[in-house]
Amino acid sequence: MTTGVRRRMGVEQRREQLIAVALDLFGHRPPDTVSVDDIATAAGISRPLVYHYFPCKQSLYEAALRHAADELTARLAEPCEGPSGGRLARAMRRYFDFVEDCGPGFAALLRGGPAMAGTGPSCALIDGVRQAAYGRLLTHLGVREPSPRLELLLRSWISLAESTALLWLDGRRVPRGELERQLTHAFAALVAVSAAYDEETAAVLVRVLGDEPAEGPLRNLLTGAARLPAGAGQPSDVVIG
Repeated sequence: MTTGVRRRMGVEQRREQLIAVALDLFGHRPPDTVSVDDIATAAGISRPLVYHYFPCKQSLYEAALRHAADELTARLAEPCEGPSGGRLARAMRRYFDFVEDCGPGFAALLRGGPAMAGTGPSCALIDGVRQAAYGRLLTHLGVREPSPRLELLLRSWISLAESTALLWLDGRRVPRGELERQLTHAFAALVAVSAAYDEETAAVLVRVLGDEPAEGPLRNLLTGAARLPAGAGQPSDVVIG
């Protein structure tokens, strides 16, 4: 995000510009390779003016990540109304809206760099986004105290969504809508598998399917899998050569 021309801005406008420039640079390069001079040049201002708004590069880095984290968390909000599959599909659409619209910011938030290591403020930001997503999933599933297996399932799926979106940004070789449906179906598949081992997850699955219409994304996957022929996937079905 290079402006190339210096122009006058209000205080908040300038801060927002510097944050946007920083997210773009940090999203494409490791944070420790981005200098204040790089940020100033991209913003079309002087180095001292950058320091006027942010005392050091680390403070700008953290402000930029905080901005990305706050926006992503806000996009995960979804009213607890209607079938669960539809809610999840809408949340995934807004999630990928953010990934597509703010790709460098999303990459900077997840990839980070040396400043992301350990338990510093930067690490806490992405953990906060993950915890918000986890809490909202529990709310939509109607669960207050999840079993260890259900917690593992939900946190694993959140990690899957993150890594899938991050890989998608590198070339976008798979249609976005396909990935959204795939992640929605992956959630249903994980719940179905875990239900075989955990009574609480089984109860969640029954509850989710209870409000899911016949054409809903979750029921479509599970009923489709149930119709697979009993011998499907056996070695005799595989033809080589």
